[in-house]
Amino acid sequence: MTRFILVLLAVFASFSLAAEQFTSFSSAKKHLIKNLPENAKSIYCGCDIKKQGNKLVPDPTHCGYVPRNAVTRSGKVNQRAHRIEWEHIVPAWEFGHQLQCWQHGGRRNCRKVSEKFRQMEADINNLAPAIGEINADRSNYRFGMLSENTNQYGRCEVKVNFKQRVIEPPFYARKQIADAYAYMQKTYGLKISAKQQQLFDAWQRQAYAAKTDSKKL
Repeated sequence: MTRFILVLLAVFASFSLAAEQFTSFSSAKKHLIKNLPENAKSIYCGCDIKKQGNKLVPDPTHCGYVPRNAVTRSGKVNQRAHRIEWEHIVPAWEFGHQLQCWQHGGRRNCRKVSEKFRQMEADINNLAPAIGEINADRSNYRFGMLSENTNQYGRCEVKVNFKQRVIEPPFYARKQIADAYAYMQKTYGLKISAKQQQLFDAWQRQAYAAKTDSKKL
């Protein structure tokens, strides 16, 4: 299990090494798809990712992902459960609300008038491949720890509490999430609550401890 975690951490780290800047979210996504590592995994389930033309799809064979909703309310196949999307670890809603442009037209207005917002939205250090259904379920929920045991997505270990608007990621994804928040704080002056800061600090310490323990084996 420890080896599996370390492999995933190495894969996730490969997405944040590039220093290239992009002027739009769409151009950033094109770059990430084109340069996707062969061993890339989805952030919340650790599923293998396959390319189908210009699109990415999750392979649930080994990760055990099962859609929470296989069909939509209209009875159609839930297409987002069968595609990979680029998740903003720090949601656009969260960093956008800290800019004046959001108060006068939301995301659309910020894209139009704010260079800083466009840079933040397109920063690949805050983007990770996620199964579309889970990206949708996460919405702009905050990260946290949940007491309940759930199997919302088969063997995928992510938990979402829709009432509390909280998402608990699996252990192997927590350092990447904490690092993304730290990066956005340092680079763009993102403000987060003291409670969130304590959580992310704890996740970074836990990841360090896991890495240290693995070296002793």
